[in-house]
Amino acid sequence: MGINMDEIDKLYQTINEAKSIVVFTGAGISTGSGIPDFRGANGIFIDKGHQYTLPPEEIVSHHFFYENTKDFYKFYKEKMCFREAKPNSAHLYFASLEKKGKNVTVVTQNIDGLHQAAGSSRVYELHGSIHRNYCEKCNKFFDLDYVLDHEGVPYCDKCGGLIKPDVVLYEEGLDNDMCERAISAIMTCDTMIIVGTSLRVYPAAGFVRYFKGKNLILINKDKTSYDGTCDILINDDIINVVNKLNEKEHSTL
Repeated sequence: MGINMDEIDKLYQTINEAKSIVVFTGAGISTGSGIPDFRGANGIFIDKGHQYTLPPEEIVSHHFFYENTKDFYKFYKEKMCFREAKPNSAHLYFASLEKKGKNVTVVTQNIDGLHQAAGSSRVYELHGSIHRNYCEKCNKFFDLDYVLDHEGVPYCDKCGGLIKPDVVLYEEGLDNDMCERAISAIMTCDTMIIVGTSLRVYPAAGFVRYFKGKNLILINKDKTSYDGTCDILINDDIINVVNKLNEKEHSTL
């Protein structure tokens, strides 16, 4: 079953008429860049082939980071850091809306930094970023290359302190300032586009409840608990949807 072109037409018109857009993204937008969806059919959270005996939720937890730092970093580097990943057509599409003069805010659960790499200027990363890493002693900043190129556990080259990724681990709370900015954007936009997320990870998934605008759009391959509340629902891969939107854009020029 292909994409309903009537829904594409409606989506295209809605985006064109929108004054203020929030794009709320999950792992599904980055699968086209070679980054696995944690909870998808081939996601690392149900990968039976890995050599780890503990569930990933345990390995990427706050207590595991400090109690088993070497094992944490082995998993983190192998399963969560994708240095060669590039923005795909979906990241580029939402960045292009901003270039066309649209007021676009990206609120993402992803830690891959691909929205910024695509050119989006206002990105609120609810779960942090693999590209920011800090020494816990002196707070010196380190990029992803330093962490990945450092054999085993990375330590600060200035004071020798332990380096921690600026990502929200299990058992850790979200950054209050980041949450307030994201919620403010959601509350004041007229159009919210939810992309590639199961809407099962809280508290981030609960942010959708703050939307009071006109158009709630959900694009996700699998069903979610919010499907029945959307103005536009497309159960397909965002790459396919963006391809159709781009085709329509070119046909109207």
